[in-house]
Amino acid sequence: MQIKNLRWWVITLIALATVINYIDRQSLNVLWPAISADIYPDKTADERKEIYAFISVVFVFSYAFGQAIFGKIFDWVGTRLGFALSIGIWSLATAAHALAAGLASFSIFRGILGVAEAGNWPGATKGNAEWFPIKERALAQGIFNSGAAIGGIISIPLIAYLSVFFSWQAIFIIVGLVGLLWLVPWMVLVKAPPKDHPWITEEEREYILTGQKNTQAEQGNEEGYNPSTSEMLSRKQSWGVIIASAAIDPIWWLFVFWIPIYLSEVYSMDVKTIGIYGWVPYVGAMVGAWFGGLLAQNRLKSGWSVNRTRKTVITLGCLIMLPALLAMSNPGAPVNAVLLMAVILFGFQTAIGNVQTLPSDFYGGNTVGTLAGFAGMAAKLTAAALTSLVPWLTSGGNYTPAFVIGASLAVIAMLSVWVLCPKIEPLAAKPNMARS
Repeated sequence: MQIKNLRWWVITLIALATVINYIDRQSLNVLWPAISADIYPDKTADERKEIYAFISVVFVFSYAFGQAIFGKIFDWVGTRLGFALSIGIWSLATAAHALAAGLASFSIFRGILGVAEAGNWPGATKGNAEWFPIKERALAQGIFNSGAAIGGIISIPLIAYLSVFFSWQAIFIIVGLVGLLWLVPWMVLVKAPPKDHPWITEEEREYILTGQKNTQAEQGNEEGYNPSTSEMLSRKQSWGVIIASAAIDPIWWLFVFWIPIYLSEVYSMDVKTIGIYGWVPYVGAMVGAWFGGLLAQNRLKSGWSVNRTRKTVITLGCLIMLPALLAMSNPGAPVNAVLLMAVILFGFQTAIGNVQTLPSDFYGGNTVGTLAGFAGMAAKLTAAALTSLVPWLTSGGNYTPAFVIGASLAVIAMLSVWVLCPKIEPLAAKPNMARS
């Protein structure tokens, strides 16, 4: 049996995993106003926000180390088994939230969820590099990233709707089971990488493998430049990727964690009303993910270099975010607020897909997952830092300081790519390294 365009089926499954990933993680965010009032009836709103921030920081720290761990795991065991481990563990952890009764138990289950969910990103980056030629990677990354946006669109109204019919404990069990069901088509369809897959057509196999060749082939290594971890970290380009990720990613998490809390605190919305408004920003994210990928693919096909394309699209995304983040200091009506958030997440997704393809632009397949894991870990550490500051920054319901910090981070992300990545192209071993 042969399947035409198998690579697109693979990236679609990865995007679906990302949808599930966001439904699982957003469940607590949406339900928290109701859960916290039940569990902590004697706490003030600011005190409950501090508890939520602590649990969220546990999740992000776990997610940070999970990115580095799973980056290595995917390089060791491959994309197929790596995803099976990641989504299998995080689905069970989501269902276990039904047993939580307070700060300690929520923190434990969020920690396990964070470690396992983190595998989705280095795994997707590695799957992209494995299944797509260079010229299609930004589009493939955009499809994958749109899964995060679609998950955000679906999760908030879905969880709000389920809350009408089910207890919060039952909701966690239901969404956890969905991830386990995803494993069935994944294990059946993704039997091997393109080079050895029995169901891929010869035409598609040749198209993928030929399109992955780069200037490293001149050195007799078609897999590209795969340095040791210490050598990889000695290159400024690696730090350009790491710093760009560390700067831009907290902007996304600022909204992922705090949209429901912001709407509840600033506009006095309950869970059902949050379900009406809270999905709107993720529409902008979804469109941005597709726009950033398609724009990059269009420019590459028109003859632009990878260097010019990546820098242009990343810069455009950051410049879109800047004025909208500053405007959030006084958005006015709730409709204005969620529309501004949609613009911010549109700009974020326009940029992030191209930031996430940088590891495969610089290094060979055996290093992509490792660098993506380090970049993801750095991103989550900075996201944890900002998350821990939000209750203090927003005391009394004033979110302006948080949005100003977000605007500053967009500038840092843009500058790190321009300064530390002077030319985005496949790297080669340093002369002294090659002689050794």
